[in-house]
Amino acid sequence: MKRELDALITQMHSAGIPYADAMRQFKKRYILEVLAQHKGNQCKAAVELGMHRNTLSRTLAELDMNTAQIRSGMRRPVMSERPMMGQQRPGIGQRPRLPIPANSRTA
Repeated sequence: MKRELDALITQMHSAGIPYADAMRQFKKRYILEVLAQHKGNQCKAAVELGMHRNTLSRTLAELDMNTAQIRSGMRRPVMSERPMMGQQRPGIGQRPRLPIPANSRTA
C-alpha cells in the first residue's frame, strides 16, 4: 500500500497538482469511504474519523459534498425496484401469500 501511495503522490506532483488540491481530494475520498462503510450515518463516521459530528458536517460543507446525495445514494431501493428471487410481487393493497408446507396443515 505504501508503494501505491508513493506512486500516486509522485504522479500528482509531476502533474502539477497543488498541495491544497491534493489534500482536498484525499479528504473527500477518505470521508466518502468512511461514510459508505457506515451507510451514510454521519455520527458513526465521525466517531471512526475521530471528530465530532458537527466537525464532520462542517468539513462536508467545506468540501462541497452534498450530504443528501450521499445518503440517498446509500439507501436501499424501493420495494418495486428490488429483485425478487423467482417470486411475483403482490399488488398494491394485497398481502404476500406465503406457501404453507403440506405437513403443517390442519384438517
